[in-house]
Amino acid sequence: MKRGLDGPAPEERPTPAGRRNKQGIRIDPEVEATHDPRRTVISALVKHEPGVLSDVSGLFSRRQFNIESLTVGPTEDEERARITVVVEEPDPGIDQIKKQLRKLVPVISVRELEPDAMRRELALVKVSADRPDQVAAVAEMYGGKTVDSCPETATIEITGARQKIEAAVETFSQFGIREISRTGLTALARGTDETAAPSSAGVAADEMNRQDEHPHTQTADDD
Repeated sequence: MKRGLDGPAPEERPTPAGRRNKQGIRIDPEVEATHDPRRTVISALVKHEPGVLSDVSGLFSRRQFNIESLTVGPTEDEERARITVVVEEPDPGIDQIKKQLRKLVPVISVRELEPDAMRRELALVKVSADRPDQVAAVAEMYGGKTVDSCPETATIEITGARQKIEAAVETFSQFGIREISRTGLTALARGTDETAAPSSAGVAADEMNRQDEHPHTQTADDD
C-alpha cells in the first residue's frame, strides 16, 4: 500500500537557486548576477499612517538594497504621503525594489520616474565667515540664500538638482565647511503626468478598507 503525499520523490524535487543573505532571505541569482548599476528615482504613494516609513526602511534593510536617499512627506491628500527613493542598483535589483514595495500593505502605488522628472534637493551649508564677501558671491552664483550669519560662520540654503548641490558644496569647501545637512531628493513627473497615481485596483481596495473602518449604519431612508 502506497503511503505519503502525492508528488515527486525528494531527490526529484527542484532545489531553490541562489544563496541566502545574513537575514536568511534567499537572493535571486538574476539579481545577484553581474549587471551595471544605474541611479534612478522611485516614487511611492502610501497611506499617511504611523509605521509606514519603518516598514519601507525595514524592507530595504532586509533586502540589502543600495539606497542613496529616502524622503517622505505629505501630499495634496491629507490621508496619503509620498515616499521618494533614490537607488543605485542594476536593473534586476530596481525591479525587485518596485515589486517588494508593492507588496507592502500601506503602499497604494509605485512608479519609477522618467529621467526628465523634476528633481530637487535642499542643503544647508555652514562655512567659516572669514571672507564674507566671497561667501556671499558664491551663494549668489548658485542661487543660494544666507539663512544665518555671525562673525565666525555663515549658513547658506541651496535648492536644486543633485549636481548643483554637489557643485556648490565643492565650491564652498574653499572657505572651510563646518557642517552640511541635506534633505535628500524629492521629485515629481512633468506636465500632467501623475507621479504615482493609484491604480483602479488600489483605489477599490482603499475604499473597501475605509468602509470596513467606518461601517454604514442603515436608516429608514436606506430601505
